Amino acid sequence: MVGLPADFAIDAPPLRGRVLFEHDWRDLAFLHWRMPPEVVAPLMPPGTRPDTFDGDTFVALVPFELRSANYFGSPAVPYIGDFLETNVRLYSVDDQGRHGVVFCSLETSRLAIALAARSTVGLPYTWSRQTASVSGSKRTWTTKRRWPDRGLRSEVSVEVGSTIDEPDELAVFLTARWGLHTQRFGRTVWMPNYHEPWELQHAQVTVIRDQLVRAAGLPVSGLPDVPSMFSAGVHTSFGEPLAV
Repeated sequence: MVGLPADFAIDAPPLRGRVLFEHDWRDLAFLHWRMPPEVVAPLMPPGTRPDTFDGDTFVALVPFELRSANYFGSPAVPYIGDFLETNVRLYSVDDQGRHGVVFCSLETSRLAIALAARSTVGLPYTWSRQTASVSGSKRTWTTKRRWPDRGLRSEVSVEVGSTIDEPDELAVFLTARWGLHTQRFGRTVWMPNYHEPWELQHAQVTVIRDQLVRAAGLPVSGLPDVPSMFSAGVHTSFGEPLAV
């Protein structure tokens, strides 16, 4: 077993320069499938490649709630600063050794967010009808795409379990991600973020009916083949994009 890369940052490096926006990520589930790196490689932005752990890379389906978003130090923005999101993400690394994520799609219940994120930072946000519910230890998220590719659906339910006191190296690899890679105006950029380490809990997937991952061109089937996780959330800040 190879485990974590030697240059892997377990804790977030401090942000340099301005904080562009910050918000809370709340009530997240992390569902993962192993993928051969060669399947994922065509989806990587130029200058990045699939990040691997013991020879595998991964695709994640992550439903959650985003709350209290603010921009350039403004107060939290009502309505559009609070929304549900479900994203499909891959794991990336660049030649500078920055280990991040690449988003295939990001469902949001706010059309304004989808349009703004697509036009300003190049993130593939989509507009969707979404719900989230809690019943005891059970958490459920649903989404139905409105635009583009109308009609794509996802439903996920998990039973939240005990605290993960000492996350193993794979859990760290999948969650200690201090930025994202994306293409902005035809160039690949790194957008750094900062937050405290995740407080993780075990999660058991009880329902998964998802079309989003396969719609991204990723041939998964059945239940996730990596132990699933849940977190009550973190407060996160994003810094200025840097050229890759």
